[in-house]
Amino acid sequence: MALEQEVMTKMKEAMKAKDSVALASLRSIKSEILKAKTSSGSKEAMSEAEELKLVQKLVKQRKDSADLYVEQNRQDLADAELAEAKIIEQFLPEQLSEEDIAAEVQSIIKETGASSMKDMGKVMGLASGRLAGKADGKTISKIVKAHLG
Repeated sequence: MALEQEVMTKMKEAMKAKDSVALASLRSIKSEILKAKTSSGSKEAMSEAEELKLVQKLVKQRKDSADLYVEQNRQDLADAELAEAKIIEQFLPEQLSEEDIAAEVQSIIKETGASSMKDMGKVMGLASGRLAGKADGKTISKIVKAHLG
């Protein structure tokens, strides 16, 4: 399992550097990996797609928490969540820019013949599959709505 080994290596580096934020972030990844392995029964290793989904979920959780903290005027807590998200993001492939996402969404709309918000589910399904790991669902959804709305 590539992700688990990479996380363990980074954890050792963080321990040596006494980087508590990185260590906490990496431990949360390791914990989620272990949960996923035990919940799936006797399954030995996770696929790359499953690993990607797991890391995306962790980043999304951190960013959502940071948004809540900002709304509650707790910038100190928001900064901590964003710092963890940044460390976890290093395990994701490089994220696409909004322009690149918009270009892909436009090509999907042309392919499917989508013309209104009724077709959003069809477009989102294809877009989420093609852009998996390269863009978060919130950004994809916002762009799809802008093009179909």
